[in-house]
Amino acid sequence: MARRRRRFLSRACPDLVRRYLLSIGSLAAVALLVAAAPLWQWSLPEKVSEPEVPSNNTMTAAKVELGRRLFYDADLSADGTMSCATCHEQKHAFADGNQTHPGVTGEPGRRNVPGLANVAWMTPLTFADPAATTLETQATTPVFGSHPVEMGMAGREAAIPDRFARDSCYRTMFRRAFPESEGRIDFANVAKALASFERTLVSYGSAYDRGTLSEPARAGGALFARDCASCHAGQLFTDLRAHRLGPIDKTASDQGLFEKTGAEDDRGRFRTPSLRNVALTGPWWHDGSARTLDAAIARHGRGYEPSDLTSLMAFLGALSDPEFVTRKDLAIPDRACGRRL
Repeated sequence: MARRRRRFLSRACPDLVRRYLLSIGSLAAVALLVAAAPLWQWSLPEKVSEPEVPSNNTMTAAKVELGRRLFYDADLSADGTMSCATCHEQKHAFADGNQTHPGVTGEPGRRNVPGLANVAWMTPLTFADPAATTLETQATTPVFGSHPVEMGMAGREAAIPDRFARDSCYRTMFRRAFPESEGRIDFANVAKALASFERTLVSYGSAYDRGTLSEPARAGGALFARDCASCHAGQLFTDLRAHRLGPIDKTASDQGLFEKTGAEDDRGRFRTPSLRNVALTGPWWHDGSARTLDAAIARHGRGYEPSDLTSLMAFLGALSDPEFVTRKDLAIPDRACGRRL
């Protein structure tokens, strides 16, 4: 009976059968393309595990290559003047070097730009937004956010495929990175590519990691373990939890975690920043108001003697990774699709 039904369908609905067979072939072709895409090869220290990656955004070399180019492309902003790298500069360990950074409309920034070292292992990702749990979701804030306006693309999402589809190389790169969607150019795939590149911002090459601390840095490390490591914990030097230093101030312009949760106890709470490359990512504090690193330390109220402060500063300086800020594979690309950009 089943055999006779298949023969009937093939005679009565040849177009339907042909479309069905073509769809099966297309799915098989996509599966082959996805399987053939080279997966990302992690190069990590022995004690560092691969980060968790969303199941719908497998790391591939093609996505990382595309994400790197997009990270440095100002066409992700409303007027073509601001890229991700405008605020996240490699020489500052992918922080900014300014107190805050204005957006494309000139509106002042509210918070200091954090460095991006080892963001693949961090969640939540920002100072005071518990919903920013993945790099893919966080990408919407600078691109489409309005409090404050950064890249200014709110209401302009349709411009993103229009802009990048004009470039034949981008079309090729999207096809290589996203064969399962036939190279669709939209913000969802842009965010996936950006996230893939950002997960390669790995920094474990400091004197601390190499075990080559100077004598003052070793002394500072003992002070750090005693006074700081409860919050600046583990390999990331952050417990990824929100804390408040000092009393609640309801008059502050930035109420921190409270702005998202509405819980009174969250007023003035901000997520502990990582101290990886901390000497390179100033100014410090969630609003960039600590102009020097020793001023940021002083706000913790420890009252160190000058010699102890010198030792602690030496330890913090030993968390800098000179290779991270010079690696060519993290810098602005100068070639794509076999030609100069």
